[in-house]
Amino acid sequence: MEKAKNISWEEYFMSMAVLSSQRSKDPNTKVGACIVDSDHKIVSNGYNGMPCGCDEDELSWNKGEGLDSKYLYVCHAEFNAILNTRDGAALKGCTLYVTLFPCNECAKAIIQKGIKEVVYMDNKYADTTGTQASAKMLKLAGVKTRKYEGRIIKFDFE
Repeated sequence: MEKAKNISWEEYFMSMAVLSSQRSKDPNTKVGACIVDSDHKIVSNGYNGMPCGCDEDELSWNKGEGLDSKYLYVCHAEFNAILNTRDGAALKGCTLYVTLFPCNECAKAIIQKGIKEVVYMDNKYADTTGTQASAKMLKLAGVKTRKYEGRIIKFDFE
């Protein structure tokens, strides 16, 4: 009898980020994040969504302009994962698994909390100024970034 193959730690953590992304109500980009300590313990998860206490049906999910732009309201997955830590758990030395390369604002929070590595699945905004600024800050702060190359464990919710 063939022994069942366990998923690796990386597959597990990135799959947790993908699973977290499924909580997002964003109709265009669902992003999930999972923060892990050096003992392979999940410290926090997050997904992109509206701030707690705000009725998500009263705020825009559009890419519009002015007050009709989701960009004024949405908290990114990385930011939420940082804020969602229990009892202000220390994130220094942790690894962040995220489905989309962090923006410049999230990069600031990642650096300030001492996260040592960012493992991302996609970098579809690599050519934007914000993402280039993010990459520059992360590099200057000594935060390692790398593209995830493993498999994704699929979840079927239909």
